[in-house]
Amino acid sequence: MLKSLHIENIAVIEQTDIEFTDGFNVLTGETGAGKSIIIDSINAILGERTSKELIRTGCDTATVSAVFCDLSDFALTALTDNGFNVDTNGELHVMRRLSQTGSGTVKIGGQNATASVLKTLGRYLINIHGQHDSQRLLDSENHYIYIDRLAGNGKLLNEYYDEFHRLNAIRRELAGIVTDEAQKKRDIELLTYQIKELTDADIKPGETEELKKKLHFAQSLQKLKQSLDTAYSYLNGDENNDGAFSSVRNAQKEISACEGDAFRGIEHKLNDVLAWLDDAASDIRHAIQDNDSFSVDINAVEERLDLLYRITMKYGGSEESAADYLTEANVRLKDIQLSDERAIKLQKELDESTERLILLGDNLTLSRKKAADGFGKNVIEILRYLDMPDVRFEVSINKGRYTKRGCDEIEFLIGTNAGEAVKPLCKIASGGELSRVMLAIKSVLADYDDVDTLIFDEIDSGISGRAAEKVGHQLKVVSGCRQTVCVTHLAQIASFAVNHLLIEKSVLDNRTFTTVKSLSGDERIKEIGRIMGGSNLSENIYKSAKEMLERTF
Repeated sequence: MLKSLHIENIAVIEQTDIEFTDGFNVLTGETGAGKSIIIDSINAILGERTSKELIRTGCDTATVSAVFCDLSDFALTALTDNGFNVDTNGELHVMRRLSQTGSGTVKIGGQNATASVLKTLGRYLINIHGQHDSQRLLDSENHYIYIDRLAGNGKLLNEYYDEFHRLNAIRRELAGIVTDEAQKKRDIELLTYQIKELTDADIKPGETEELKKKLHFAQSLQKLKQSLDTAYSYLNGDENNDGAFSSVRNAQKEISACEGDAFRGIEHKLNDVLAWLDDAASDIRHAIQDNDSFSVDINAVEERLDLLYRITMKYGGSEESAADYLTEANVRLKDIQLSDERAIKLQKELDESTERLILLGDNLTLSRKKAADGFGKNVIEILRYLDMPDVRFEVSINKGRYTKRGCDEIEFLIGTNAGEAVKPLCKIASGGELSRVMLAIKSVLADYDDVDTLIFDEIDSGISGRAAEKVGHQLKVVSGCRQTVCVTHLAQIASFAVNHLLIEKSVLDNRTFTTVKSLSGDERIKEIGRIMGGSNLSENIYKSAKEMLERTF
């Protein structure tokens, strides 16, 4: 339940602390005192969307913090699932800071969080019921929510939704493969051509890079071969020159013809040179003959690179994407070729899923009708107590189309006067009647709600007198199993509270300030009297207020 609320710089509230108790809490105060600001602050702490206009004039930031205790199992599970925990005292501290810059702060249990996470957790902490909920009640599209909650249809709804989702998935796949024969033929021809083109190309991962290296190396070896050929011609000669070997040999012959011992040394040296030249020429010749890299077909490599470039650019821009496309094309071709067989299988699955969905839908309908009967009777009982003696309330459940929430069209019907036929709630209920219908529904659902705190804003709209007193009593009844907070303008309702909180507005130095304090004893009698008769509290009104408080306890 909500234990306390701390507000700083929210609208006209500079700073205030509000202590709530279990049971029935009411908030009263003059019009414009700031009761709606309290609700806005609670909405902020629940992660609802806020506006910078909520920040007090002249302030850069505003803060709302709350302490929750005695959390339900649902709330504790939601906290744990989202990575948060209560403190050692079993309390949960939540803080939200708003900023004029738009960069707010959220902390849950002392840990940083986001407003969206806070909103997710907030629905397990507090339910606020106001004019918005009354408008939702008028929309029959929401009526199934109340019935399913009462029926405890959570598990059955999940099973139905899973089957509904499965059926639609099968239906989409079936629609995707059932196409006209001409289109199927075109798809087969295109895929067959693409598969052949990619298969013939036989692209291997990394092949392009390897071919580029091979081409670069082959081009380098061409230059090497040219150098070796030139060197060999310089040694052995060619058609244009005699070469070094021939020149040295001629020189050796000339020296050998010279007489004298002095020339024999030169002759020996020239013989050595000839031997060295012969060895060098032989080595160069072997290098040319033994290097098989000279046989690389550069044209073939370049053609292969060109093919790889064209194919990869056509199918994704890389060897990997081309390979992936080939795999996918084979799968798609096989799917098309087997589409008739797959369609038969899917149709069978669709028929089976449809049978299961119908069965689950029927079970959901049966559960709803069973819950609706008791729901209608209980709502009537409470509405009659709430000064609507001739009311008739029915839950209409008719077969409709299958949607994600079932196959039922559910609508609340009401007749408020004797002899009047029941009609849709949206066409007959006045503001005061609608408030009482909402309270009756919430009263019936109180034991089935997974939230510990219920806040009613403007529940007293359109009612007064005896009806208001009975609404107050019913709120007291609801507070027996849920902490209940009510913002009210009616003394009959306020008198039933166990914790009466007064919202007061004052002006100091041309600034407006709002405070909240808990009332007891004479202060509470005076506030009840003010609500009954205005600011001029006469002795008779004082006595009436005192009697009203004594009567409600």
